[in-house]
Amino acid sequence: MNEADIQAIFDGSPFISFLGLKVVSLDTATQELTVRAPMRPELQRDPTGGQWHGGPIAAVIDTVGDFALAYLVGKPLPTVNFRVDYLRPAIDTDLIAVAKVRRNGKSVGIADVDVFNEGGVLLAIGRATYSTL
Repeated sequence: MNEADIQAIFDGSPFISFLGLKVVSLDTATQELTVRAPMRPELQRDPTGGQWHGGPIAAVIDTVGDFALAYLVGKPLPTVNFRVDYLRPAIDTDLIAVAKVRRNGKSVGIADVDVFNEGGVLLAIGRATYSTL
């Protein structure tokens, strides 16, 4: 699985394509996947503030973490456990999510995801466990 394969899956999924995720880079040496999520009015907490709702941020983290492992395993994986810590609001910015594979085991894999604004400020961190069976 390469960048084009991941983008094709993103584009073919109704939910992921709604989020508008775009693969920025896939570094096989560091096992990192970087994805951009554009701000859209439908993803705001309220219609006037320009602030991301936490739900879509969590969905970005889960998806990018999943595909950081999926490119190693060769297919998307089901989430077993997931957590996110929101550090500061995401306001009037696209999100840049960087996932790093921490473990790619026989039955589970773990990915950490850092979410930045376009200025490089860390907004949220997440960790997810996926079934690799």
